[in-house]
Amino acid sequence: MFHKNNNVRATVQQAICGTRPGCVYGAVRVHSIMLGLTAAVLWGVHDFAVRKVSGRAEVSVLLALAFGFGALILMPLAALQGGWGSLDGAVLSLAVMAGLSYACAGYAQYRAFSIGPVRLVAAITGSFPLLSVGIAVLRGQEVGLLVWLGAVAVVGGIAVVAQGQDGISHGSRAAAIGWSLLAGTGYAATFGFAQWAVETGADLPVSLVVRLAAIGAVLALIAVLRPVIRPALLHWRPMLLIGALDVGALTLVTVAGGFANPEYASVAASVFGIITILLAWRLLAEPMTVLQWAGVGVVFGGIVLLGLA
Repeated sequence: MFHKNNNVRATVQQAICGTRPGCVYGAVRVHSIMLGLTAAVLWGVHDFAVRKVSGRAEVSVLLALAFGFGALILMPLAALQGGWGSLDGAVLSLAVMAGLSYACAGYAQYRAFSIGPVRLVAAITGSFPLLSVGIAVLRGQEVGLLVWLGAVAVVGGIAVVAQGQDGISHGSRAAAIGWSLLAGTGYAATFGFAQWAVETGADLPVSLVVRLAAIGAVLALIAVLRPVIRPALLHWRPMLLIGALDVGALTLVTVAGGFANPEYASVAASVFGIITILLAWRLLAEPMTVLQWAGVGVVFGGIVLLGLA
């Protein structure tokens, strides 16, 4: 592995621990959780902004702008960090797979938010830790009572959130659910591949490769779809903000792959939906009943249970 002094995770550890003796052990799990929670805030604001612009232009072009702005922000930081020699064939392959997964997740999420309502899309997309339970079961692993309770809470909570008024919706509820499920699956794959890559690769260079691979996938989609580009360019300012928020959040979760228990970062980041739902309720006036608020709480409580298990 490349030298620790040239590693973003070393900087994070130094910022939290300083020179306090014995802090390394106590902060390992805290590092992952703090990185994940910070990413959740960034993604929560990001998703709210996506909801505001996703219906105004072609999704693929908006996504290309967001990924492109994020790459421009990340390039000088990755160049300064160095450690490019750690990106061998295996690391590059993992980073590219993470990028392709991220492009799929981003496109699906933009499509889901263009339909709405936010409370439904955010709850389903954020439930991606549930996939790890399914994978564990398929591999023959035994899962405890806490895992099953978390899984039931997520599924049951989403069913409650989906009931009642549609809120601000512009299409089929079934389509919104389908796109949201695809987005959650894509995010689960992205985090897994990216965190695996930074176990031996430099954090920021890996993050940049992930983003460049995602840009390549979106540009290929644009070449196939041949959408009208001009309407999306009119929204370059919010897309710049969205790109910055996105690259910050994904980089934080990716960096967590260098710490113990990186899954804590992924689970903590998955509560971003709470931020998005609160913003939509407060600023977009999306209606929420007491029962639906309870459903939201149950969903994200189940996600926490999955993380603890």
